Amino acid sequence: MSHLLTPQIVILKDGTEESDGKGQIISNINACQAVVDVVKTTLGPRGMDKLIHDGRSVTISNDGATLIGLLDIVHPAAKTLVDISKSQDNEVGDGTTSVVITAGELLKQAKGFIEEGMHSQIIIKGYREACQRCVERIREVSVKIADKSTEERRELLIKCSQTSLNSKIISKYKEFFSEMVVDSVLYLDEDLDKSDIGIKKITGGSVSESFAVKGVCFKKTFSYAGFEQQPKTFEHPKIALLNIELELKAEKDNAEIRIDNPDEFQKIVDAEWKIIYDKLDKIVASGAHIVLSNLPIGDLATQYFADRDVFCAGRVQKEDMQRVAKATGAVLQTTVNGISGDVLGTCGKFEEVQLGNERFNMFTGCETTKSTTLVIRGGATQYLEETARSLNDAIMIVRRAVKAYAVVAGGGAIEMELSRYLREYLREIPGKTQLVINGYAKALEAIPRTLAENSGIDATNVLNKLRQKHAQAGPEGIWFGVNVLEGNVDDMYKKYVWEPQQVRINVIQAATEAACAILGVDRTIRNPKSEQAQAEAAGRLDGSKPPPSMGRGAGRGRGRGMNMAG
Repeated sequence: MSHLLTPQIVILKDGTEESDGKGQIISNINACQAVVDVVKTTLGPRGMDKLIHDGRSVTISNDGATLIGLLDIVHPAAKTLVDISKSQDNEVGDGTTSVVITAGELLKQAKGFIEEGMHSQIIIKGYREACQRCVERIREVSVKIADKSTEERRELLIKCSQTSLNSKIISKYKEFFSEMVVDSVLYLDEDLDKSDIGIKKITGGSVSESFAVKGVCFKKTFSYAGFEQQPKTFEHPKIALLNIELELKAEKDNAEIRIDNPDEFQKIVDAEWKIIYDKLDKIVASGAHIVLSNLPIGDLATQYFADRDVFCAGRVQKEDMQRVAKATGAVLQTTVNGISGDVLGTCGKFEEVQLGNERFNMFTGCETTKSTTLVIRGGATQYLEETARSLNDAIMIVRRAVKAYAVVAGGGAIEMELSRYLREYLREIPGKTQLVINGYAKALEAIPRTLAENSGIDATNVLNKLRQKHAQAGPEGIWFGVNVLEGNVDDMYKKYVWEPQQVRINVIQAATEAACAILGVDRTIRNPKSEQAQAEAAGRLDGSKPPPSMGRGAGRGRGRGMNMAG
């Protein structure tokens, strides 16, 4: 009877919700499956787009990372899929939908094992072993491109870019944009820094009117009256980059001045004018032909520069300033004192050109760092935004292909080969791990199955044909996948559907780690009261909600000063 008298020990706050055991793992898997179902239909060239309206703006996209980021997922386990999708986007640029689908399918296979009583650690061990084998197999069968000629490598990179753009909104123009992307990436320095490629969007005109600028290009900033008198073209100009405000401020906004004699006020005004004129004199004396500043350049300074044939632009965006600095060799200055020739940049040519309804400043012939800007045209803002995201994916893919020097075939071909390879390998393994690796092999078939389903092909028939090809055709059958454009099974390598091996390696590794992380959680503790308090605190910090203690009239009026001493 003594055990009945044992008091209940409470270690968590009142109102805390707690769930654990097999039911909790299955609940987490179900939550992840709901996320997978949202993005599943976007995979492949025949995938559908999603329209997400968040109350302020409308986004039309089929990019996995973009969609999952906009869903505002609150389930703690499902957020893991958001993280792996973002990491895939940051790491390699493409495969964001594939990584979510693969992780979801791995969890779906694990769900059956858990319901039958298998311990989750056995599943995790089997999944990690299968992942390691898959990565080794990808590196073994991938086609190396290091020994190719320059022209062959360029053609191969264009095919990789086209594969990335196949499923995008601009797939009709994939040849046009792929050449533009590959030329832009190959033009860069050896480090292939992505920040050296800028993307500018101009509403209006046809998509085919998009073009690449070998240099830096940005939209004309706000300007004052004297701007039109300034020269708009320079050959080999000297460029000064400033973080200085060249503008007179109204005294009432900035200072309180007490004077005994009205004549003294004029002396103050004269001193302010002298300060700004001294700044302008020093800038012009440095020999700069172009002056760019992060901060405003006022009407006085604009007219002053116009009288001396100097071009100026204020309120230039930070990103554009950094690219100009890197491309021209200019050093950003926070003072006009000591501006010398070694802090000024230069380029082959500067000009201001009219593009649609906008004017753009172009710096070309930059020798310090090779930089490019893709100027894209289109009718609707949403279309331009999605085009920019698509080109970003293509740029990342080409960069990865250049660095990796190895490619694999797409269309689900590599997944089917890995599935076949694992099924052969598991014959050598005893025990429960054999079942787990077989489930992993089955999960890899989710990509070709989804590609077939999204294009209206009989998925069961396609998978049977693919299994037969990969099992019987030997080395020649490695690259057979789903040709969704023609609706059959085909050698995807001969169809030039290629992608860098790093994309597939990253998809498998990230999906496996996410699945293992979710399967390793058997208890969730949640305190709604704490969450509510945190939400209220966040609302007060960002200004969206007033502090609850402030009543009517609180926080206004002069009041009495607070004595902070003691």
